[in-house]
Amino acid sequence: MTTPKQEIERLRIEISRHEKLYYMESSPEISDYEFDQLMHRLIELEEKHPELRSDESPSVRVGGAPVDHFDSVVHDPPMLSIENAYSLEELAEWEQRVRRGLGIDEVEYAADLKIDGLSIDLLYEGGRLTRGATRGDGVHGDDVTTNVRTVRSVPLSIPEKGTVEVRGEVYIDKKQFEKLNRQKEEEGLAPLANPRNSAAGSLRLLDPKQAAERGLKAFVYQVVRAGRKKIDSQLKAYEFLEAQGFAVNPVHTLCRNRDELENFLARWREQRHLLPFEIDGIVVKVNRRDYQEELGFTSKSPRWAIAFKYPPEAAVTVIRGIGYQVGRTGTITPVAHFEAVHIGGSTVRRATLHNFEEVARKDIRVGDSVTVEKGGDVIPKVTQVILDKRPSDSAAIIPPERCPECQSAVHRFEGEVAIRCVNPVCPAVLKETLLHFAARKAMNIEGLGDKVVEALLAANLVADYTSLYELKKEDLTKLERWGDKSAENLLEEIEKSKKNDLQRLIFALGVRFVGERAAKILASRFQSLERLMTASPDELIEIPEIGPKVAESVVLFFSDEQNRARIERLRALGIDPTAEIEERGTKLTGKTVVVTGTLNRFTRDEIHKLIEKEGGKASGSVSSKTSLLVAGEDAGSKLEKARKLKVQVVSEDEFVELMEENA
Repeated sequence: MTTPKQEIERLRIEISRHEKLYYMESSPEISDYEFDQLMHRLIELEEKHPELRSDESPSVRVGGAPVDHFDSVVHDPPMLSIENAYSLEELAEWEQRVRRGLGIDEVEYAADLKIDGLSIDLLYEGGRLTRGATRGDGVHGDDVTTNVRTVRSVPLSIPEKGTVEVRGEVYIDKKQFEKLNRQKEEEGLAPLANPRNSAAGSLRLLDPKQAAERGLKAFVYQVVRAGRKKIDSQLKAYEFLEAQGFAVNPVHTLCRNRDELENFLARWREQRHLLPFEIDGIVVKVNRRDYQEELGFTSKSPRWAIAFKYPPEAAVTVIRGIGYQVGRTGTITPVAHFEAVHIGGSTVRRATLHNFEEVARKDIRVGDSVTVEKGGDVIPKVTQVILDKRPSDSAAIIPPERCPECQSAVHRFEGEVAIRCVNPVCPAVLKETLLHFAARKAMNIEGLGDKVVEALLAANLVADYTSLYELKKEDLTKLERWGDKSAENLLEEIEKSKKNDLQRLIFALGVRFVGERAAKILASRFQSLERLMTASPDELIEIPEIGPKVAESVVLFFSDEQNRARIERLRALGIDPTAEIEERGTKLTGKTVVVTGTLNRFTRDEIHKLIEKEGGKASGSVSSKTSLLVAGEDAGSKLEKARKLKVQVVSEDEFVELMEENA
């Protein structure tokens, strides 16, 4: 018989192997579904056996409890920026300075791709990841360890047991960036500007679970401390990093002279669009470590490195028409259709104009010659109107007064830029609403994708999401290419979704501004949909993380007669989940508790849950508002700060005694 400990160890090894195959070697052996099943089993076992949990378990990748604030980290040595070169002439000037500084005629250079992401510093002690920090201003960064642990290409443990400190770049690849922007559009939100900003914003999210959902990746390129190993060149640094299990950019090379370097720059200027991630140039470093030390640093950057930047690719084309897209929340987005141009390795024919205020600001008109770039070399955008080529009969774009899909009157809410179709049965709105309702993080109805929803709408089989639960096998088998098995599979998925929890249902309803996190908070607070429907604005606003904007949206949604009728219909169809009511104590009511150091009796999640169960608030940083600090082994700066602020400090055992008093 396999013990839980043995199965947990086996799952950790197997999941870690599959993570490496998928995220670092691009050669997965199993499907996403099979991987998810392994992870679900591991999490299930660790929840049943909390004494077997570990910060090195792959289960931490899904994210832990939210934090209120990121602590500051001091970088030693500082994380300096790199000097930029925008032409071969500027590169040649830098190389001359390098040769003069070293007093030699030929220098070997290590060159690799400059990832367009966010710089990160990773610290390992005893083989374990103990800290992840952003670059910040180069001297002070943010401690984002909880979010770094969710980046699957960052190893949680390494073979070298000495102190290891490495630096690299956290990024979002092209496919994930496009996926995130599609989700933004579906929610009626402005798209993300570029992959770099998206990566930076994701790593600074206070909720690690949200960070985990962003699909961040990382490449590591610099060794600051290598434990007991000696690193004498940049190429040796790459060998060390790969041996420790770090993801290293596969495109790096040794250039023995200037000609080889220029050939490398030219090759990747042409081929960069074939890469799955964004780059904005090439980083060139003197290869030998002793030469780097001899050249040293200026106050801003190392003298031994430079970033050769590629200019953004752009093309001039002519706008032939303005179309409209209608999203799930009714947002009507203008889209420019123009003569096809080739930019960044692909043919581009259209670009979103985001909103009509943007159209007016840039004064974009049909017939205009415009410059089109790819934002972050991914998303096409109109950057400039060439006014001296404007046709004499051009006219300003006037926002539509009626929805292009259903011809209902459109509306602009106070304080918003977007104009919206407010017809709940608009075909475009209805399609996106159904897709959102069935999404994996909502009611999770597998098989209900774009094509199926379009087919159901075309056959008038659904009028809203309640109609899904009234579908019959004979309805589906009448659809083109549908047989008994495909109909049975979909109906089985729909029936299974009736057992989903309250949090999923609240998110699935599509209340504006209510994402997964807010849905979870509302489910926990009100326990049932009926209680949430009758909540007042004041009741909602007093809930932490639920602000006036969300409160107003919730009240408006549930005061709408059609929405209330749909919910009553769901109840009649057997969908009325309630959240499990958890008994709460009062030992920590009104107190803010911070936990620091290594604990022996709890995991971080367990002690945070206990704090919240006893009416307290678990915080990640010490401040004047902190009531209590629980100090485990090796407590550091938080303990010092607590003492300075005269915050009550207890050990882990003393905390347990406090919780057991009057139990």
